[in-house]
Amino acid sequence: MENEVIEFDIGLGGGGDDSVAIIDDDEMTDDSPTAAMIGSSGGDLFFDTSSYIHQRDLELEPCEGMEFESEEAAKGFYNSYARRVGFSTRVSSSRRSRKDGAIIQRSFVCAKEGFRNLNEKRTKDREIKRPRTVTRVGCKASMSVKIQDSGKWIVSTFVKEHNHELVPPDQVHCLRSHRQISGPAKTLIDTLQAAGMGPRRIMSALIKEYGGISKVGFTEVDCRNYMRNNRQRTLEGDIQLLLDYLRQMQAENPSFFYAIQGDEENSIGNLFWADPKARSNYTHFGDTVTFDTTYRSNRYRLPFAPFTGINHHGHPVLFGCAFLINESESSFIWLFKTWVSAMSGHLPVSITTDHDTVIRSAITQVFPSTRHRFCKWHIFKKCQEKLSHVFLKYPNFEADFHKSVNLTDSVDEFESCWLSLVDRYDLNDHDWLQAIYTSRKQWVPVYLRDTFFAEMSITQRSDTMNSYFDGYINASTTLNQFIKLYEKALESRNEKEVKADYDTMNSRPLLRTPSPMEKQASELYTRKIFMRFQEELIGTLTLMASKLEDDGEVTSYQVSKFGEDNKTYTVNFNVLEMRATCSCCMFEFSGLLCRHVLAVFRVTNVLTLPSRYILKRWTINAKSSVILEERDNDVVSGYLESHTVRYNTLRHEAFKFVEEGAESVDTYTVAMVALEEAARKVAMSAKNEGMGVLGNGHGREDSRSNGMLVKMDMGNHCGHLDQNLSEDEMDRKIEELNEEVDSAKRRCEVYRSNLLSVLRDIEDHKQQLSLKVQIIKYSMKDCL
Repeated sequence: MENEVIEFDIGLGGGGDDSVAIIDDDEMTDDSPTAAMIGSSGGDLFFDTSSYIHQRDLELEPCEGMEFESEEAAKGFYNSYARRVGFSTRVSSSRRSRKDGAIIQRSFVCAKEGFRNLNEKRTKDREIKRPRTVTRVGCKASMSVKIQDSGKWIVSTFVKEHNHELVPPDQVHCLRSHRQISGPAKTLIDTLQAAGMGPRRIMSALIKEYGGISKVGFTEVDCRNYMRNNRQRTLEGDIQLLLDYLRQMQAENPSFFYAIQGDEENSIGNLFWADPKARSNYTHFGDTVTFDTTYRSNRYRLPFAPFTGINHHGHPVLFGCAFLINESESSFIWLFKTWVSAMSGHLPVSITTDHDTVIRSAITQVFPSTRHRFCKWHIFKKCQEKLSHVFLKYPNFEADFHKSVNLTDSVDEFESCWLSLVDRYDLNDHDWLQAIYTSRKQWVPVYLRDTFFAEMSITQRSDTMNSYFDGYINASTTLNQFIKLYEKALESRNEKEVKADYDTMNSRPLLRTPSPMEKQASELYTRKIFMRFQEELIGTLTLMASKLEDDGEVTSYQVSKFGEDNKTYTVNFNVLEMRATCSCCMFEFSGLLCRHVLAVFRVTNVLTLPSRYILKRWTINAKSSVILEERDNDVVSGYLESHTVRYNTLRHEAFKFVEEGAESVDTYTVAMVALEEAARKVAMSAKNEGMGVLGNGHGREDSRSNGMLVKMDMGNHCGHLDQNLSEDEMDRKIEELNEEVDSAKRRCEVYRSNLLSVLRDIEDHKQQLSLKVQIIKYSMKDCL
């Protein structure tokens, strides 16, 4: 026996008949010929592969004796015939030569030939989650060809009949062996994909171009698979370019941080990097962070995820970037842990992300103590998509939705407005609306006001979400282009910060009141932050603050706008600790005091901002390395603040004294005598203080000019006190010693204030020199 039969089952276009796949170009295209007939020999038809024509020009039916130039020509002819008739084909079996193993016979069958082979070994140990539909029904239709001694292929058998319904012409393009993407179609897909269009829009364009879905020749699934494979091929090369860039940056500066999830040898993996400036920025402004995965704007549809924050000018500032190949929970956990490591292990107070349950789960695991907020404006945007029919039907819905979320001042008020909203527009059963209501504590402002997010207003949009790279990254950006655009964005942001620093350091804002507090703030805050504070300070002019109650330590005030008593705020003020809280929680949320607290300060004669309410992150020296001791009297407002504390404490005690002294004639008489005695002692003390200390901090009397001498003198006096001194003389002596101690303390306070002022001047000069260097650098770049 010369030949032996080796049978095997393969599918035309790869894969089983039940899976979706793209047919390779070299296997079959829309341009594949149908084998043109050029002659006959001995009654047999002969087809030459050198002159193929389309099936629409050759409506022939296979028959025994047909000859073809090659096996591929026979396969193409039978597939073209199948397209015209309405069925799909595949290669079923082959026979090889015993001599050299060459194929000498092929069988092409209907795709529904045979029955599915359930491989028990492959399926018994695992559960099939999505079983595929059964498509093979034992159809016998087929065509077999075998090679002749001349090298030509001849049809040996042909079975025409099918045991199933054939597909009509308008559905033929859905059959596997006829779903082929032609060269012109690939070119058009590539062009539209580069422009940022998705598979659905591209298919719409192709249908319009070709005049119908049946003429396109493939489905949206095929288009999607082709785009995915195309992206994958291009991505591998560009990811390698990005890796090379990151390695180069780290080689130039060891402080440049980058990490790859998994094996670095495998170029396809999640990437994270943070340059030295980003890591430095985090040390100054890392109290609140925004993590944004909504870009997805480059051509690969990869989620570009920057970590950003807000600097002392209110500008977006970068804390690191990532490219995520996938958005699984494990990927986010890896990224967050890597980012924390790059930021020296310091966790932020708060973090803002897109509304995503996977991200929420990862943050809960990596940032257990960090307050997590969903971006409210992304939810508003999603609301327009999910409730578009409601927006169209009810023009007032958007305003009512905005009011219930942004303009409510308490949890009870929000809950009431929300229930009214869903009832009014009949949205109680809307799944998406119910889902965001369930997570309301992570995006509705009334639930978040007690946490710092560095935003100047609860109702205004934050500038950090999706804004740092706006104008640089778009739908047509490739990874190769991204590197250059990334550097341009960083350079632009750095220039804006330098310009804001220069404006703040070299010019003073216009003061609109004679308030010492406004002058103090103008010297401390950056320009933009001061302007925001000034708005609040001016706003106090229209507010009224009325005392509600006083428990001896904390005094409560009701603050409202003149003529608007229906909308009030409650401010609790502890005068001894100089601590104030407002029901609006603006300071807790933004780091700036609200107009309501400032109104209470005005009526209680608090002339300057207490140091606890001056956040360094909003000041001119936010990036200064000089750390001032946190005491009640800081560098700039130490004396005024300590004076204010003394004033308010005395007044607070005096009020209680007056109330008790006025109860009866006897208590009144005692109180008046005590006041006269107190007035005499205060006048004497003030006179002694005026003689003891000059404005520059030096004493007039030798005994008070040296702190050590004062201490020695105190010790000597105390040592010579004996029982012979009268009680009055001893009290007088103790009073004198106390006065000397107080005088020494005041001198020390002046010395400390002067020293810290010098340190501040040095730091200011250092920053000015740094600014000048930066300006010179940018000028040199422009010249080059």
